[in-house]
Amino acid sequence: MLRAVRSAALLLALATVPAAAQDHAHPRDTTAERLGTVHFPTSCAPAVAPRFDRAVALLHSFEFGASLRAFNEVLAADSTCAMAHWGIALSRWGNPMAAGNRAPALLSAGRAASDAAARLGVSATERERGYIAAVAQLYAEAERRDQATRVAAYERAMADLAARQPADTEATIFHAIALTASASPTDKTYARQLQAGAILEPLWAAQPDHPGLAHYIIHTYDYPPLAAKARAAAQRYSRIAPSAAHARHMPSHTFTRVGLWRESVESNLGSIDVALRSASIGEALHASDYVTYAYLQMRRLDDARRVLDGQPALAARFDPQAVTGAAPPSAAYFAMAAIPARWALERRDWAQAARLVPTTTAYPWTEAMTHFARALGASHTRDLATARASIDSLAAIQPRLVARGESYWAEQVAIQRLGAQAWLDHAQRRDDAALAAMREAAEREDASEKSAVTPGPLAPARELLGDLLLELGKPADALAAYRAALRTEPNRWHTLDGARRAALASGDRAAAATYADQLKQLTAR
Repeated sequence: MLRAVRSAALLLALATVPAAAQDHAHPRDTTAERLGTVHFPTSCAPAVAPRFDRAVALLHSFEFGASLRAFNEVLAADSTCAMAHWGIALSRWGNPMAAGNRAPALLSAGRAASDAAARLGVSATERERGYIAAVAQLYAEAERRDQATRVAAYERAMADLAARQPADTEATIFHAIALTASASPTDKTYARQLQAGAILEPLWAAQPDHPGLAHYIIHTYDYPPLAAKARAAAQRYSRIAPSAAHARHMPSHTFTRVGLWRESVESNLGSIDVALRSASIGEALHASDYVTYAYLQMRRLDDARRVLDGQPALAARFDPQAVTGAAPPSAAYFAMAAIPARWALERRDWAQAARLVPTTTAYPWTEAMTHFARALGASHTRDLATARASIDSLAAIQPRLVARGESYWAEQVAIQRLGAQAWLDHAQRRDDAALAAMREAAEREDASEKSAVTPGPLAPARELLGDLLLELGKPADALAAYRAALRTEPNRWHTLDGARRAALASGDRAAAATYADQLKQLTAR
């Protein structure tokens, strides 16, 4: 509780931080930094080697604002260091796990750094030229080649480099995260992720203080069937690189996947503290979404409310042009939309959900979340005009995303529209149509994966299917839906409570008692 109060106070205190500080703030005492151990040999001046190693350590923890400053410091000391431009180009790309196309301004800045690396690379080593050629694939012909094609080309280039330089473990590590980043969200065999894990795990055993190895293992196994494989990395990463806000947050991805909410809270409160000290506002907002989700699963409503109340001050300081931590601008806007929507939906405050006001941003999928929550709230309160308007907005957003090449987010919005339409149909007593739409939403959500930007859907489709089946007097079918939802969203309060009610209604008192006990453990303080 004291940690929650302290973090809320920090959010409010942020109002005193000048907005301009976000681009330049960094810890004053770098001697106290703990970023893990990385050694990345280069042909640059020997004097810059420690600075270069620090820059790569920051890069491995997705501290992109700090890594950009660090690589530029290398260039200030050695203007001929081609690999510093490589580091800038990779830092400009940002979080490789972030769904969504990169903005034109980012692509322009990254390409400029990549081109500079290529110009200086004529005097670099063959190994270094391999890194430079690989990062160029992320930006080459961006006007004509779609992002997925360029990411796949980068992965192949890194695979080639790792094969040609078997002694270079850094090339192998960067290739492994490229494998995970290039995996299709619809591939339920997780072939690329398992391949990446097989690469990373033995390297981590040999280099236990390497930040990238622990970090990338968490990302690689950030899927329901694989999450247990990341437990050791999740427990260790924040101790490897405690000076990095993202290293504090990242373990909560695994904790969320396995339903360890107290551990998620501690992880994200630590991340928020570090992020605020370095004015990494996007990272603080991202961690705030995760911590809100965890609080709500434990029914720690006062704590969740404090985070919600701290958001206006935090949002007022957010500068989407600033390059800071792992969270891209879209993640910050996602959190701003998700937190109030979660607050309403997780408490089943349908009237409040119906009153949510969408905010238009450059990332339409964040606006879509508010329309989804509004539509659910309005259908439950029989405000059918508002429900229809929000469903119409979802229907308009989805093709806009398709036209922009945002296929992942287009599918997520399509799933939200189906779920919202199902509950409007139910409100209008068109229950056959409601069930058909809700089943389709659940099947399509099952076929996809959640983005790393979110701890979970605002309302999982299979949970909503269970709710609908329970209202329609089909408790046995509802129980099956809730059980399926728990396989991907374990220890989720509403899903457990729905399973308890469905089991009781279907006469399975033993199952109802089991779910009741799990709820009691979930909410125990």
